Amino acid sequence: MREYRDKFNVTGLSHAQIDLADFDEVEQMLSRIDFDLLINCAALTNVDLCEEQPDQAFQVNAGAPDVMAEICAGKNARLIHFSTDYVFNGKKREPYVEEDEAMPISVYGQSKREGEENVLAAGDGNLVVRVSWVFGPERPSFIDNILERARENESIDAIADKFSTPTYTRDIAQMLPRFFDVGASRTGSSEADGILHFASAGECSWQEYAQHALDCCHQAGVPLKARTVGAIKLSDMKNWVARRPAYSVLSTAKYAQLTGESPRSWRDAVADYVRDYIRI
Repeated sequence: MREYRDKFNVTGLSHAQIDLADFDEVEQMLSRIDFDLLINCAALTNVDLCEEQPDQAFQVNAGAPDVMAEICAGKNARLIHFSTDYVFNGKKREPYVEEDEAMPISVYGQSKREGEENVLAAGDGNLVVRVSWVFGPERPSFIDNILERARENESIDAIADKFSTPTYTRDIAQMLPRFFDVGASRTGSSEADGILHFASAGECSWQEYAQHALDCCHQAGVPLKARTVGAIKLSDMKNWVARRPAYSVLSTAKYAQLTGESPRSWRDAVADYVRDYIRI
């Protein structure tokens, strides 16, 4: 909303305003708004909670997008729906492309995959954007949690054998208008429809991600007790309920082909976030 409000006629709906688990409410709310593009950024993303409450996960992550897609079809509107790297099983050891088979290993991943299928089945002009390890202001994420731990403890650790790519919400918001062309999408399927991967350039483990965040804070003069991040293994997380893919890096080759540009590195994105939003 902050990125778009001065550029587009945009309406934003918060969790307090619309409950995605209530399909009647979703239909009533969206049906009375006049729009030609709907962006769905919402999901039930707590991976372990999804495992414990599968019905809720499928309602929000699969059922609600299905309702949205039907409403968009009725309005001749384009739906851009966000999905996740967790639709993959993590067995591949090179970046996943859009054509790779989705084989989720958790209820979260399964519900998000079903949401993708519902969105794509409803209209040729719809777009599913898969993102990974999202961070940004307003909602705490891994980077905020690790820095909070580093403020309070001299010794912290993070998983060293799980790999993907941190992606800044601001970068996502800035790139997305390239795919707002509703008129073009409604003339038939195009390369900018279907599934698109977007993530920062490069890949890292959670340990590398955390260490870089700490380094950026120390360079910026942000007081932290911890200076280094120790390594633990994915198998050490005995309290986790759901399985996570060990490798879920997304290839952005299609995005680069469509736009002529490549995403910036995850290290630069994290450094910008620390500079702009982490206070001394």
